[in-house]
Amino acid sequence: MSTAPTVYDVAERSGVSIATVSRVYRNPDSVRAQTRERVLASARELGYVPSGNARGLASRSTGVLGLCFPDYSDPDAESEAETGAGDEADDDAAMLYSDQIIRGMERAARRHGYALLIAASLKGGPESQLAKVAGRVDGFAVLARTVPTEDLDVISRRQPVVMLAGPRESDDLDHLDHIETANTDGQRELTRHLIEDHGLRRLAYIGAEESPDVAARFRGHAEACRAAGVPVSDAPDLRVAMMTQAEGARATDELLDRPGPRPEALLFANDQMAVGALHTLERRGVRVPDDIAVTGFDGIALSRLVRPTLTTVRQPMRRMGEEAVELLVRRLTGQQGKEPVSMMLPVSPTRRESCGCT
Repeated sequence: MSTAPTVYDVAERSGVSIATVSRVYRNPDSVRAQTRERVLASARELGYVPSGNARGLASRSTGVLGLCFPDYSDPDAESEAETGAGDEADDDAAMLYSDQIIRGMERAARRHGYALLIAASLKGGPESQLAKVAGRVDGFAVLARTVPTEDLDVISRRQPVVMLAGPRESDDLDHLDHIETANTDGQRELTRHLIEDHGLRRLAYIGAEESPDVAARFRGHAEACRAAGVPVSDAPDLRVAMMTQAEGARATDELLDRPGPRPEALLFANDQMAVGALHTLERRGVRVPDDIAVTGFDGIALSRLVRPTLTTVRQPMRRMGEEAVELLVRRLTGQQGKEPVSMMLPVSPTRRESCGCT
């Protein structure tokens, strides 16, 4: 038996946010006439009838949990895993940050009898992603900054939502459960290791634009530098658009070509960029770690397969996925109190060959 269309279906069909659909029915004058007509036309085509009884997920159970995140897959990482790992290659080799979260959620969801629905695409925008997931699940997890705050606020009034990674972006989301990792602590310890144990002082930090995780990591890096009297700027030495191997390679070329003394260490905000840097340094005849040390962050499986092996900070991403499901299930079964849960998972610096450790 087919289910009645929901506000999520209307949002997806119209190409607008859930909040916009809600405003069309609650306060139509606040929406532009052209947009309002498009939403109403989509509603008519779908046979959607607004209801004050929390139509959609609040009135039924789907047996499905969702995960919504931007697709930042890196083809270079997948190629490296397939061709560069030899006999050591396995299914984990190309697994990136979000892949590990998915595995953790899948494992915990099966344990509780739920299926997992994933929306991971840059096409169609964040509103489209949210519409694809929210109307078909009992609750969902979303990576920070994936969807607009107003949409999260609307949907979280109807079903449980867990935010993953990064700090909460707005006071409007204080009511959401939240799981993050100790980014600042992990990077602080790693930078301190380079300074105190290897005597490195010319450090270059490479991160992404507008990333709350990168901001937290850079904060730890800067704290370690200032505590040791090492010069550090107020922002990463270089910012990239996306944290991929290709961007890491490009950033490395740019830093090597800058005038003045060469950095003694390149600290990347994730492992993918660091792996790209290793390839560029090898191509240019720069020895790692003899000439330049390289570090990453995340602890993806590829970090232990490259040569030299990559010094990094391991994040418990599978555990983050599992904890997200546990929180959602407790919310759905009424076992969690009304107060929002805020969870900080520990990280573990892993010292390997790329910084001079063995």
